[in-house]
Amino acid sequence: MKNILLTNDDGVFAEGIEELAKILQKKYFVTIVAPDRERSAASHSLTLHHPLRIIKVSKNKYAIDGTPADCVILAINSILKRKPDLVISGINNGPNMGEDILYSGTVSAAIEAMNMGYPAIAVSLASYQKGDFSDCASIIDSLLEKDFISILSPKTILNINIPPFSINEIKGIKVTKLGHRIYTDFIEERNDPRGKPYFWIGGQVPEWSEGGETDFDAIKAGYVSITPINVDMTNYSYFLTIENWIKKEF
Repeated sequence: MKNILLTNDDGVFAEGIEELAKILQKKYFVTIVAPDRERSAASHSLTLHHPLRIIKVSKNKYAIDGTPADCVILAINSILKRKPDLVISGINNGPNMGEDILYSGTVSAAIEAMNMGYPAIAVSLASYQKGDFSDCASIIDSLLEKDFISILSPKTILNINIPPFSINEIKGIKVTKLGHRIYTDFIEERNDPRGKPYFWIGGQVPEWSEGGETDFDAIKAGYVSITPINVDMTNYSYFLTIENWIKKEF
Protein backbone atom coordinates (compact mmCIF):
# COMPACT_ATOMS: atom_id res chain seq x y z
CA MET A 1 0.00 0.00 0.00
CA LYS A 2 1.41 3.36 -1.03
CA ASN A 3 2.07 5.95 1.66
CA ILE A 4 0.64 9.43 0.95
CA LEU A 5 1.32 12.58 2.95
CA LEU A 6 -1.35 15.29 2.78
CA THR A 7 -0.71 18.91 3.71
CA ASN A 8 -2.11 22.34 2.82
CA ASP A 9 -2.14 26.04 3.71
CA ASP A 10 -5.84 26.22 4.65
CA GLY A 11 -5.37 24.44 7.96
CA VAL A 12 -5.67 20.92 9.30
CA PHE A 13 -9.49 21.08 9.57
CA ALA A 14 -10.10 22.54 6.09
CA GLU A 15 -12.78 20.85 4.01
CA GLY A 16 -10.50 20.29 1.03
CA ILE A 17 -7.90 18.20 2.83
CA GLU A 18 -10.55 16.26 4.75
CA GLU A 19 -12.45 15.32 1.57
CA LEU A 20 -9.22 14.24 -0.11
CA ALA A 21 -8.21 12.11 2.86
CA LYS A 22 -11.67 10.53 3.05
CA ILE A 23 -11.42 9.23 -0.52
CA LEU A 24 -7.72 8.33 -0.67
CA GLN A 25 -7.57 6.46 2.64
CA LYS A 26 -9.77 3.74 1.12
CA LYS A 27 -6.82 2.68 -1.07
CA TYR A 28 -3.71 4.24 0.46
CA PHE A 29 -2.10 4.81 3.84
CA VAL A 30 -2.80 8.52 4.36
CA THR A 31 -1.28 10.85 6.94
CA ILE A 32 -2.35 14.48 7.33
CA VAL A 33 0.22 16.97 8.61
CA ALA A 34 -1.03 20.53 8.16
CA PRO A 35 -0.93 23.95 9.84
CA ASP A 36 -3.07 24.41 12.93
CA ARG A 37 -4.72 27.43 11.27
CA GLU A 38 -4.98 29.01 7.86
CA ARG A 39 -1.59 30.02 6.46
CA SER A 40 -2.58 31.19 2.99
CA ALA A 41 0.07 33.26 1.16
CA ALA A 42 2.77 31.98 3.54
CA SER A 43 4.81 31.15 0.45
CA HIS A 44 7.95 29.11 1.22
CA SER A 45 8.61 30.65 4.62
CA LEU A 46 10.10 28.58 7.43
CA THR A 47 9.74 29.13 11.17
CA LEU A 48 13.21 29.92 12.49
CA HIS A 49 12.70 32.14 15.54
CA HIS A 50 10.43 30.10 17.78
CA PRO A 51 9.99 26.38 18.47
CA LEU A 52 7.44 24.32 16.57
CA ARG A 53 4.92 22.02 18.22
CA ILE A 54 3.29 18.88 16.88
CA ILE A 55 -0.30 18.35 18.03
CA LYS A 56 -1.84 14.94 17.40
CA VAL A 57 -5.44 15.64 16.39
CA SER A 58 -6.47 12.04 15.79
CA LYS A 59 -5.04 8.87 14.30
CA ASN A 60 -2.70 9.82 11.41
CA LYS A 61 -3.70 13.48 11.66
CA TYR A 62 -1.36 16.13 13.04
CA ALA A 63 -1.43 19.92 13.38
CA ILE A 64 1.73 22.05 13.32
CA ASP A 65 1.90 25.62 14.62
CA GLY A 66 3.97 26.66 11.63
CA THR A 67 3.95 27.13 7.88
CA PRO A 68 3.11 24.61 5.14
CA ALA A 69 6.82 24.10 4.42
CA ASP A 70 7.40 23.48 8.15
CA CYS A 71 4.71 20.80 8.02
CA VAL A 72 6.43 18.89 5.23
CA ILE A 73 9.82 19.02 6.99
CA LEU A 74 8.42 17.85 10.33
CA ALA A 75 6.22 15.20 8.74
CA ILE A 76 9.04 13.55 6.84
CA ASN A 77 11.70 13.87 9.54
CA SER A 78 9.73 13.48 12.76
CA ILE A 79 6.24 12.05 12.23
CA LEU A 80 6.06 9.51 9.42
CA LYS A 81 7.32 6.06 10.22
CA ARG A 82 7.62 5.32 6.51
CA LYS A 83 8.76 7.83 3.90
CA PRO A 84 5.99 9.03 1.55
CA ASP A 85 5.53 7.67 -1.95
CA LEU A 86 3.71 10.91 -2.76
CA VAL A 87 3.10 14.29 -1.14
CA ILE A 88 -0.13 16.08 -2.03
CA SER A 89 -0.66 19.68 -0.97
CA GLY A 90 -4.33 20.64 -1.05
CA ILE A 91 -7.09 20.62 -1.96
CA ASN A 92 -6.72 24.38 -1.71
CA ASN A 93 -9.77 26.61 -1.40
CA GLY A 94 -9.24 28.91 -4.39
CA PRO A 95 -7.03 28.90 -7.50
CA ASN A 96 -3.24 28.82 -7.55
CA MET A 97 -2.42 30.04 -11.03
CA GLY A 98 0.04 32.38 -12.68
CA GLU A 99 2.22 34.54 -10.42
CA ASP A 100 0.11 33.53 -7.43
CA ILE A 101 2.19 30.37 -7.08
CA LEU A 102 5.01 32.59 -5.73
CA TYR A 103 2.81 33.49 -2.74
CA SER A 104 1.06 30.16 -2.37
CA GLY A 105 1.71 28.07 0.71
CA THR A 106 -0.01 25.19 -1.10
CA VAL A 107 2.47 25.19 -3.97
CA SER A 108 5.42 25.87 -1.67
CA ALA A 109 4.65 22.82 0.46
CA ALA A 110 4.82 20.67 -2.67
CA ILE A 111 8.08 22.34 -3.69
CA GLU A 112 9.56 21.67 -0.24
CA ALA A 113 8.71 17.99 -0.62
CA MET A 114 10.33 18.00 -4.07
CA ASN A 115 13.44 19.67 -2.62
CA MET A 116 13.63 16.84 -0.10
CA GLY A 117 13.50 14.28 -2.91
CA TYR A 118 9.87 13.19 -2.86
CA PRO A 119 7.29 13.26 -5.69
CA ALA A 120 4.77 16.01 -5.05
CA ILE A 121 1.72 17.72 -6.50
CA ALA A 122 -0.28 20.80 -5.51
CA VAL A 123 -4.05 20.71 -5.99
CA SER A 124 -6.49 23.64 -5.96
CA LEU A 125 -10.21 24.12 -6.52
CA ALA A 126 -10.16 27.16 -8.82
CA SER A 127 -12.98 29.07 -7.15
CA TYR A 128 -13.69 30.65 -3.78
CA GLN A 129 -17.46 30.70 -4.16
CA LYS A 130 -18.49 27.39 -5.67
CA GLY A 131 -17.34 23.89 -6.43
CA ASP A 132 -17.34 20.53 -4.71
CA PHE A 133 -14.23 19.31 -2.89
CA SER A 134 -15.48 15.72 -3.07
CA ASP A 135 -15.56 15.95 -6.88
CA CYS A 136 -12.02 17.34 -6.85
CA ALA A 137 -10.91 14.52 -4.59
CA SER A 138 -12.48 11.96 -6.94
CA ILE A 139 -10.54 13.46 -9.85
CA ILE A 140 -7.24 13.13 -7.94
CA ASP A 141 -8.16 9.57 -6.98
CA SER A 142 -8.82 8.81 -10.65
CA LEU A 143 -5.44 10.23 -11.66
CA LEU A 144 -3.68 8.07 -9.09
CA GLU A 145 -5.55 5.00 -10.35
CA LYS A 146 -4.02 5.70 -13.79
CA ASP A 147 -0.49 5.48 -12.36
CA PHE A 148 -0.08 9.24 -12.10
CA ILE A 149 2.89 8.83 -9.76
CA SER A 150 4.93 7.24 -12.55
CA ILE A 151 5.14 10.52 -14.51
CA LEU A 152 6.31 12.63 -11.58
CA SER A 153 9.84 13.98 -11.71
CA PRO A 154 12.24 14.44 -8.76
CA LYS A 155 12.91 18.01 -9.95
CA THR A 156 9.38 19.11 -10.91
CA ILE A 157 6.05 19.40 -9.15
CA LEU A 158 2.73 19.33 -10.95
CA ASN A 159 0.43 22.22 -10.09
CA ILE A 160 -3.16 21.12 -10.63
CA ASN A 161 -6.14 23.48 -10.76
CA ILE A 162 -9.64 22.02 -11.04
CA PRO A 163 -12.57 24.05 -12.40
CA PRO A 164 -15.59 24.48 -10.09
CA PHE A 165 -17.82 22.12 -12.07
CA SER A 166 -19.19 18.66 -11.45
CA ILE A 167 -17.17 15.74 -12.78
CA ASN A 168 -19.63 15.28 -15.63
CA GLU A 169 -19.20 18.89 -16.73
CA ILE A 170 -15.40 18.86 -16.82
CA LYS A 171 -14.22 18.54 -20.42
CA GLY A 172 -10.85 16.89 -19.78
CA ILE A 173 -7.28 17.72 -18.85
CA LYS A 174 -4.88 20.22 -20.42
CA VAL A 175 -1.16 20.69 -19.89
CA THR A 176 -0.68 24.41 -19.43
CA LYS A 177 1.82 27.15 -18.76
CA LEU A 178 1.42 29.76 -16.04
CA GLY A 179 -0.91 32.63 -16.86
CA HIS A 180 -0.52 36.31 -16.01
CA ARG A 181 -2.58 37.90 -13.28
CA ILE A 182 -3.69 41.51 -13.63
CA TYR A 183 -4.09 43.31 -10.30
CA THR A 184 -6.53 46.20 -9.81
CA ASP A 185 -7.13 48.05 -6.54
CA PHE A 186 -4.54 45.78 -4.95
CA ILE A 187 -4.46 47.73 -1.68
CA GLU A 188 -7.72 48.72 -0.02
CA GLU A 189 -7.71 51.49 2.58
CA ARG A 190 -10.38 51.66 5.28
CA ASN A 191 -10.92 53.49 8.57
CA ASP A 192 -11.33 51.86 11.95
CA PRO A 193 -14.06 52.98 14.44
CA ARG A 194 -11.69 55.67 15.74
CA GLY A 195 -11.16 57.09 12.28
CA LYS A 196 -7.62 55.83 11.88
CA PRO A 197 -6.69 54.29 8.50
CA TYR A 198 -5.76 50.65 8.01
CA PHE A 199 -5.02 48.64 4.89
CA TRP A 200 -5.98 45.29 3.34
CA ILE A 201 -3.71 43.75 0.72
CA GLY A 202 -5.96 42.07 -1.81
CA GLY A 203 -8.56 44.44 -3.14
CA GLN A 204 -10.79 43.40 -6.02
CA VAL A 205 -11.13 39.96 -7.59
CA PRO A 206 -8.18 39.60 -10.00
CA GLU A 207 -8.40 39.53 -13.75
CA TRP A 208 -6.33 37.30 -15.99
CA SER A 209 -4.76 37.86 -19.38
CA GLU A 210 -6.13 35.43 -21.94
CA GLY A 211 -4.52 33.41 -24.72
CA GLY A 212 -1.50 31.18 -24.97
CA GLU A 213 -2.68 27.89 -23.45
CA THR A 214 -2.38 29.07 -19.86
CA ASP A 215 -3.77 27.61 -16.64
CA PHE A 216 -6.43 30.33 -16.59
CA ASP A 217 -7.50 29.57 -20.18
CA ALA A 218 -7.93 25.89 -19.33
CA ILE A 219 -9.98 26.58 -16.20
CA LYS A 220 -12.19 29.09 -18.00
CA ALA A 221 -12.87 26.52 -20.74
CA GLY A 222 -13.81 23.83 -18.20
CA TYR A 223 -10.62 21.75 -18.23
CA VAL A 224 -8.41 20.55 -15.40
CA SER A 225 -5.09 22.41 -15.68
CA ILE A 226 -1.78 20.65 -14.99
CA THR A 227 1.30 22.88 -15.02
CA PRO A 228 4.79 21.44 -14.45
CA ILE A 229 6.75 23.71 -12.11
CA ASN A 230 10.42 23.72 -11.17
CA VAL A 231 12.47 26.12 -9.06
CA ASP A 232 15.13 27.11 -11.58
CA MET A 233 14.22 30.78 -12.19
CA THR A 234 17.31 31.45 -14.30
CA ASN A 235 16.47 33.39 -17.46
CA TYR A 236 18.87 31.63 -19.81
CA SER A 237 17.78 33.71 -22.80
CA TYR A 238 19.14 36.81 -21.05
CA PHE A 239 22.70 35.46 -20.77
CA LEU A 240 23.79 36.85 -24.11
CA THR A 241 22.52 40.36 -23.32
CA ILE A 242 24.59 40.50 -20.12
CA GLU A 243 27.65 38.89 -21.74
CA ASN A 244 27.60 41.42 -24.60
CA TRP A 245 27.34 44.27 -22.07
CA ILE A 246 30.32 42.88 -20.13
CA LYS A 247 32.44 42.68 -23.28
CA LYS A 248 31.52 46.24 -24.24
CA GLU A 249 32.04 47.89 -20.85
CA PHE A 250 34.91 45.87 -19.44
